[in-house]
Amino acid sequence: MLEKIDFIALLPYALFAACSGAFWVLGDLFISRRTRAETRLAKIKSQILGAPVQLVKETPIEGLTKILEKAGPQMGASLQPKSAKEMSSLAAKLSAAGFRSEKAVILFSTIKALCLITGLVLGGGITMLTVGMTSKGMISTLGAAVFGMMLPDLVVGMISKSRKQAIFLGLPDVLDMLVVCVEAGLGLDQAMRKVCDELEDSHPIIAHEFKVCNQRLQMGQTRADVLQELGDRNGVDDLKTLASIMIQCDRFGTSVGQALRTQSDMMRTRRRQIAEEKAAKTAVKLLFPLVVFIFPGIFVVLVGPAAIQMVNEMLPALKR
Repeated sequence: MLEKIDFIALLPYALFAACSGAFWVLGDLFISRRTRAETRLAKIKSQILGAPVQLVKETPIEGLTKILEKAGPQMGASLQPKSAKEMSSLAAKLSAAGFRSEKAVILFSTIKALCLITGLVLGGGITMLTVGMTSKGMISTLGAAVFGMMLPDLVVGMISKSRKQAIFLGLPDVLDMLVVCVEAGLGLDQAMRKVCDELEDSHPIIAHEFKVCNQRLQMGQTRADVLQELGDRNGVDDLKTLASIMIQCDRFGTSVGQALRTQSDMMRTRRRQIAEEKAAKTAVKLLFPLVVFIFPGIFVVLVGPAAIQMVNEMLPALKR
């Protein structure tokens, strides 16, 4: 009986059943599970207000984040930075990409561990079905595991690069708005609030950063510390320069509007120079596709008829 069963044919159905069960378990975990303290507080609140207790469901991202936070210390412990220097470097890298939670490092290490396990399982499974337990298969499995472990770093790097590029391109407009607000009589704090309101749609990243600065100023931090943190947590050189200029203007009492206008002109000049540099590199970058894809076709069209004619004229002479 067992000899007649084709296990290879049943493998897709087994994988489908396993994936379905995994998704069902994860979907069940995404539903909010209130702790006892939260349930008791909800009951007390309902008794005071006279309203029924409402069980709020979490979004899938929030539920997955909670699961990773619980499993993080055990699962990603081996991939977490061992020294304080490495920990601060990883935290700065995640901060530049916009991930600034207290448990961002732990979640990142957990995601790396999950990607490592996923790459190992998928690579090993595909290798066993295609190649078998050979040395080539083991190398392929190891490569898939390494790629899975490196994938979160690549994604964070791409997000950080995109974020820095958006900040760099939006800074001149932000500086122009700050100059207009400062010259109109507003203080620097009020000008930053105005920038948050006016440029939230066109430049949401910088508007959010300025909003964080305003919140920290309201909490009692000094303006110099807030501006210094603004440049450090984003990792953009132009933003660090802007923060230093604003700190110096605040410290020595110089004209903020003139300094911001000068910095805006410098950033626009630099942005134009970068565009000119990219335009100058276009000819060199076009050389490879021209040689590989276009020149062979042109060569065949121009030289092909002459080659055919030469062959037709030389064949009778060779036959003689």
